[in-house]
Amino acid sequence: MATIETYRPTAAGTGFGLSVLFTKIAGWNNRRATFNALSKLTDRELDDIGLNRGDIADISG
Repeated sequence: MATIETYRPTAAGTGFGLSVLFTKIAGWNNRRATFNALSKLTDRELDDIGLNRGDIADISG
């Protein structure tokens, strides 16, 4: 019976597999989307949720 090995170790002990890469990409995309959404709000809308323009980079980054 023939078998196929599907396990592939990560590169030289770095612990940087595809799941880590996808997690980092998803995190980056969430920060980008948050920044864009908050940037579209008016100053009044930001004030309603207790923020100002200076807070956007800190919150999304």
